[in-house]
Amino acid sequence: MKIDYQLKAASERRSEPFAPEGEVGFGRLRTDHMFLMDYRDGVWQDPRIVPYGSISMMPGAMCIHYGQSIFEGAKAFKHDDGEIYTFRLDKNAERMNNSADIVCIPNLDENLQQQAIHALIDVDRLWFPEQDGACLYVRPFIFATEDRLSVSPSQAYTFCVMLSPSGAYYKAGTDKAIRLLITKKFHRAVSGGTGASKAAGNYSASLRAAKEAAEYGAAQVLYLDSTNTQLEEVGAMNHFHVRKDGSIVIPKFTDTILKSITSLTILELGEVLGCEVRQETVMLNQFIADIESGEIIEAGGFGTAAVVSPVGSYIFEDGRIVTVGDGKVGKHIKNIYQVFTDMQLGKRTAPNGWLQQVKQTGV
Repeated sequence: MKIDYQLKAASERRSEPFAPEGEVGFGRLRTDHMFLMDYRDGVWQDPRIVPYGSISMMPGAMCIHYGQSIFEGAKAFKHDDGEIYTFRLDKNAERMNNSADIVCIPNLDENLQQQAIHALIDVDRLWFPEQDGACLYVRPFIFATEDRLSVSPSQAYTFCVMLSPSGAYYKAGTDKAIRLLITKKFHRAVSGGTGASKAAGNYSASLRAAKEAAEYGAAQVLYLDSTNTQLEEVGAMNHFHVRKDGSIVIPKFTDTILKSITSLTILELGEVLGCEVRQETVMLNQFIADIESGEIIEAGGFGTAAVVSPVGSYIFEDGRIVTVGDGKVGKHIKNIYQVFTDMQLGKRTAPNGWLQQVKQTGV
């Protein structure tokens, strides 16, 4: 893919490494540029890197009216050698196309997706925040742009990648456990729908439940299946729990659960973690009974943004609270987080192909 570099003038671009004095937050900042590519006449074309800014589209763009929009989330890290590396980006590209299939968006070659992301990171590498625990958060997304009001797949799309210099998703990191609301009122997805895709509409649909969770003092919602009997996933991450034998259990993936890249990675790291990692259908009543009996000793969520989010307690809509263990962050979760982040940062050897260096081209 030959990329057209339409960059800001050197005098308008960052010229020194980004060394923030305070917390950079998560997802608030932007770098100087973005990557764009368009789908028209049946092909993806016109790959370019341009200054970050507004995107012009018609009021009748189908993404606005019918929600044909998908996205991904990945991270890039600076290692001790001073180079920037992406982590398992191929899995994000693969998942992007899976989401595209579900909402009838044309696939974009996975190698081209990765090439676009690496090229953009290379251009804006000075934006990497020189701060412990920081990263370049990568947000690729595709949205329908055809100006048409009939309900059918669009014939035109835009692929965009933007970067956000970011710190921790949760300020407390893994030092403090969160509370989840177990709701029987709201459902994230039903079989046959878009639950297994990273579609924008899935997230807008979750806002009302998240707002109610906050009223219960909960950080997010733990969704059940449509029968209210099985655990599915948390609003922004896959759920998991740890049994007293040290084994890690992740609910089985279905067409109502988005496959977290973090979960997929943990499933491959059992030997490194020194425990069994498996997937099961997790029934709500048994899950609660196992917490109360001490069979389940830790719980949490896996996701790109926070990596591991420890869960200390669950609250039901009737106000009942169930506490996991002593309600604090356990040793198994701390170990998972350490092993995972050490691989991302190059401090522990990762399986071949998981880390990809962003080459410096001097553009």
